[in-house]
Amino acid sequence: MTSRLRNELLDVDLAIEKLAALVRPVADCEDARLADAVGRVLAEDVVAPIDLPPFDASAMDGYALNAAGLGDEGLKRLRVVGCSAAGRPTDAKVGAGETARIFTGAVMPAGADAVLLQEDARQEGEWVETTEPIRPRQHVRERGHDVKAGAVLRRFGQKLGVYDLAWMAACGIPTLRVRRRIRVALISTGDELRDPLAEEQLAGEAPPAMKPGQIFDSNRFALSCLLRERAALVDDLGCIPDDQEKIRDALREGASRADVVVASGGVSVGDADFVKTAVEEIGSIDFWRVALKPGKPLAVGRIGDALFFGLPGNPVSTIITYLLFVSPAIDLLSGAKATPPLMLPAVLGDPVRHSKGRREYMRGTMRERNGALVVRITGDQGSNRLATFANANCLVVIEHDVGDLRPGDAVRVVPLPSEAAHPMREPG
Repeated sequence: MTSRLRNELLDVDLAIEKLAALVRPVADCEDARLADAVGRVLAEDVVAPIDLPPFDASAMDGYALNAAGLGDEGLKRLRVVGCSAAGRPTDAKVGAGETARIFTGAVMPAGADAVLLQEDARQEGEWVETTEPIRPRQHVRERGHDVKAGAVLRRFGQKLGVYDLAWMAACGIPTLRVRRRIRVALISTGDELRDPLAEEQLAGEAPPAMKPGQIFDSNRFALSCLLRERAALVDDLGCIPDDQEKIRDALREGASRADVVVASGGVSVGDADFVKTAVEEIGSIDFWRVALKPGKPLAVGRIGDALFFGLPGNPVSTIITYLLFVSPAIDLLSGAKATPPLMLPAVLGDPVRHSKGRREYMRGTMRERNGALVVRITGDQGSNRLATFANANCLVVIEHDVGDLRPGDAVRVVPLPSEAAHPMREPG
């Protein structure tokens, strides 16, 4: 049974390779303000316009002086001739036997090449004394120490993070040339779905009573929130009932105005699973059914020029397949290089039951214990249970050829890309 299942399903890594081969990066570029460039992909190299820091500066509070001739031993007595504060440099020139009061970040005065820490000095009136050794360049941030003018800060095709942008802000760069945002059309399918953000509720009106068998659609909501963290523009086409023609029309409409169409539900083998058939009528399916748990019914293809993702309808399956396939595809469409997810070694804190046949991504909570990451699974891992993401800060990767695991067994974990579940924090 296991062998036959493996033969029918596409290996996860092979599926990721096939997806990368399908993606054609967008060519359109635009100028983005620095504050709007988080997550964007550079369309050209970024070159530093200035030295950083732009002048020799003090790294500490103290006294700027010329170290030449002062030596390491004995008492040194210097006359204070000025004061240099951040943004208010002194005009005084420091000569032999002289010093200037200086504060962190302030311009080094002319003639000074070192800073004496204020705690190593004693000032009385206009005189400062110290017995500490003084060496040239001590406690001085030299001009261009962080970056020299003309150096490449970040290269074409690199994805920008907050720390990259902080560096560019420090260099006075106001805008960046980046690839345009990726347009993503979202639909959910299923007669059972009800929009939790229906107009009646948003207007404060009493919503109609739930019909028997109805559930709220969490998939489009989760996908919309996750896509906000990408260089994407979301076109929400709503919930579509289990009707072949309506699904086909919605897919065609989404493909006509988006780079990516993402549908949740309707890609399995049930009688009401119309999405895959509709895509095959107006486009093509490049691969379907992956050796993945949760998320086996994943379908990937094209509708016209748009990339198509048919995600499973169960909420956890939707999120996992988004993280593994849709999110990296958006980066690739933006011109970023393909990079595998960060995987960290960890050990299990509890036993885990696992049937061989598919790679499984379980939700877990990892914590550092005695120099090692210890991970615990967040309860029953049913693909319908969004509760498994409560307090989760990682996905625990269990390979397809691994059976049941015991406490202390080695596994790999993938940190979840959420500030709320930052792996450096203990879950609340």
